[in-house]
Order: sequence, then structure tokens, then C-alpha cells
Amino acid sequence: MRGPLRRLAGPLRAVIDLREESPARLAAALAAGAFIGCTPFWGVQMLLALVVATLCRLNRAVAVTGTWLNFPWVAPLVYAGALRIGHVVVPDPGGAREAGLTSLLEHPTALGWRNALDLLSEMSAALLVGTTIVGAAVAAVTFVIAWGLARRSRGPRAGSGSPRRRAA
Repeated sequence: MRGPLRRLAGPLRAVIDLREESPARLAAALAAGAFIGCTPFWGVQMLLALVVATLCRLNRAVAVTGTWLNFPWVAPLVYAGALRIGHVVVPDPGGAREAGLTSLLEHPTALGWRNALDLLSEMSAALLVGTTIVGAAVAAVTFVIAWGLARRSRGPRAGSGSPRRRAA
């Protein structure tokens, strides 16, 4: 078993070693993953992150990691907020979304596949718009934090000079 593991060590190190990436590119990859993690496409978010990272030539491992920022016990809050924002942005003149939600809350046992699909079609535009807005905000905050942390972890660059001088 040592032979095959040893052959995998080089490529694995290349994927995990982030020292070659600039702080901005690391932050962009994490932010892209965080944005995708806020989308309602559960089950394919990691695949979407891989595709986007590959197309944008970002670090794929970091982008996939970004999708994990919306972990399961936070996701209901993210999607509830996104749906609320979507309801504000996307008009509902007939009140179909509100009626569907009210009916679901009053009779949760009546929810079946047919009702679920009707409710989903009524809410999909609001959810997509809301998750796009929330995802953009999460991605922006993630980028700023990740970029700052990546720059700080690299320390001062060689030749950049420090404004402070040591006392001799």
C-alpha cells in the first residue's frame, strides 16, 4: 500500500498547498464557493463550485470549502432570510405565495408531492432572487475576511520594508 499512497502524495500536496496562491485568488475562490453555498441547489453545490472554479481558474479545493460555510444548522436561517428578501423584491400581486405559505402552516399534514410542487413553483422566483442577494452579501463579506486573513498569514513580503526600525 505504500507505493500507491506515495504516488498520490505529490498531487495531493499540490491541491492542499495554498502558498502558491495569492491572497486575492484564495479569497475569490472561497467567496465563489460561499455564494454557491447560498443557492438552493442542494446536492449539486460542490459540483457547481468545481465548475465555476475550473472556469475561473480558481483553487477548486478552496471553492468547494466555501460551499460548506452554509452548514446545515445555519441553512434554514439563510433560506428563510433569502425567501423574505425575495418576497420584498419579487412582487406577488395575486397573493399566491402568501396563501400557499399560510395553507402549509395551518395544515402541514396536507402537504403532498402535488402541493409541494405547486408551492415550489410559486416561491421559486422569490427564492432565487433572495438567495442571489444573500449569496452576494455573504460572498462579499467572505472575500474581505479571507483576503485580510490570507494577507496577514503571509506576513510582510520580502523587500517591502517595514516602516518601523529597530533601535540599535
